[in-house]
Amino acid sequence: MPELPEVEVVREGLDKWIRARTVQSVQVLDPRSVRRHIDGVDDFEQTLTGCTITSVVRRGKFLWMDLEGLETPTALVAHLGMSGQLLVEEPDAPDEKHLKVRLSLSQKSVFPRELRFVDQRIFGGMFLSPLVATADALPAGAGSIRATIPEAAAHIARDVMDPHRAPEDLYVSLRRRTTQLKRAILDQGIISGVGNIYADEALWQAGLSGLRNTATIRRPEVDRLNDALVDVMTRALAAGGTSFDSLYVNVNGASGYFARSLNAYGREGKACARCLENGRDSLIRRDPFMGRSSYSCPVCQPRPRKR
Repeated sequence: MPELPEVEVVREGLDKWIRARTVQSVQVLDPRSVRRHIDGVDDFEQTLTGCTITSVVRRGKFLWMDLEGLETPTALVAHLGMSGQLLVEEPDAPDEKHLKVRLSLSQKSVFPRELRFVDQRIFGGMFLSPLVATADALPAGAGSIRATIPEAAAHIARDVMDPHRAPEDLYVSLRRRTTQLKRAILDQGIISGVGNIYADEALWQAGLSGLRNTATIRRPEVDRLNDALVDVMTRALAAGGTSFDSLYVNVNGASGYFARSLNAYGREGKACARCLENGRDSLIRRDPFMGRSSYSCPVCQPRPRKR
């Protein structure tokens, strides 16, 4: 599933191409892709038509577009799920095989005229959600100056890259829980935007085991983890995110390249780079985790002792 860097790359592209443009028509080609819009397909198409997109915002993995032109402040939420893509295209471009929703936009210079939601596995979707005040009265996320957030995303914590997030918040949230460290940083109610790939990378960089109990975590360790999360996300964002197949692309269909820089994730049986530098012989191991996999170094990410 796309994580913060992948979604931010999409947000930046959308902000460039579709902000300040009016939705002239909406075509839902697969009702399953707007199933989260409780009032149905017709209402989705009719309500969205005529609205102007004023900003494109992201918090964690959540992406939405603030709308103007409705009586109730509303956002168009786009949930990418496992395989969702938001692409900007010209109307005469061939339809993608898994095209689900088409938005025709007002003309602006030489910008493409369509926003297309493409989704092969149909875990994602689009829906309208009323805007509510943020709990801390601060801007909702990247791309926003407003203290409003879609009601559907109001439960999501501020993300790794959010300038309004205090690193102290992570320590406090972790110590309040009694769970495994990796499970905690994947919890979007604690810190948002982190998924399986970047969790493994940050834990490796911080030299911490994802099996650590959060109740035992010390402040210097959380500081180290926080710095690692920020660094990993920053580098991944600069590389355009991590792409392992053609599903993870930006609005122009280009893939990211951070997969070439991974130190832990997907490197089972390969030498740990840090141990190699320090003259130690250790191989990255893979363990089952919540129906997926976790990758770590058994030497420089020591597991907690069993009591």
